[in-house]
Amino acid sequence: MATVLITGCSSGFGKLAALHFARKGDTVYASMRNTEKGAELEQARDEEKLKIELLQLDVTDEASVKKAVAHVIDAAGQIDVLVNNAGIGAHGPIEETEDDEAKEIFETNFFGALRVIRAALPHMREKKTGVIVNVSSLAGRVGPPFDGIYSASKFALEAVSEALNYEVHPFGIRVALIEPGGFETNIGSTRRIPRGYGEGSPYLALDQRFEEALTKLPGRDEESDPQTVAEAIYNAVHDEEPKLRYLVGKDAEMIGGLRKQLDDEQFEQTIRQALDFWD
Repeated sequence: MATVLITGCSSGFGKLAALHFARKGDTVYASMRNTEKGAELEQARDEEKLKIELLQLDVTDEASVKKAVAHVIDAAGQIDVLVNNAGIGAHGPIEETEDDEAKEIFETNFFGALRVIRAALPHMREKKTGVIVNVSSLAGRVGPPFDGIYSASKFALEAVSEALNYEVHPFGIRVALIEPGGFETNIGSTRRIPRGYGEGSPYLALDQRFEEALTKLPGRDEESDPQTVAEAIYNAVHDEEPKLRYLVGKDAEMIGGLRKQLDDEQFEQTIRQALDFWD
């Protein structure tokens, strides 16, 4: 059985992934910035007698990251699987997003994952084994309007993951990217909105029109169970024919599939036509 460290476990994909790994028999260190938000995990752990330990870890704090990783290694002697799941959403026009607002998104979604990877890698290299799973997004492959800053942070994570996969493979370590489409989690309700974006913005009507257009995509009206993503994370670790990228969800598979098949102009034309979204 594996020792698994997961970030961002207070809710959503992280919480579900922690439960899924533990129910499969793994020892899970479920980390989060505020462990008081881990009550549901603790309850499930106690009721089901799962091997889950809540761990304080703020991915934006170098000291917190190093302390948490050291604790896992001291307690378990190893980290077999690292899942970088902690992330925050952002929505709004690029023009109206200030530098500090963009930096906040990158600080968690990109630099946060980077900090945890750097802390865990020396141990994995020494053991010559390990899997690093970075939870990206369909937005890490396709940049939708009004999600440009969030998408940029995930594009950056994808680039680092692709390069890292080459760099660490000789040490027996592999990297996997999970790219979910739209799922029902709290990231939408907690996403950051630029301070300057609101009534009076020249982009507001266009944003609302695009949100309405998204409902025309096949599968968008179907209920998306975030448990699917938790299972995809687990399956990526144990895949007998491992890949770098795993698209998860019907919308991700459809749009991501089109992105691979079409050139830039064809892709834009196809998506505009599917959404009936024209200037």
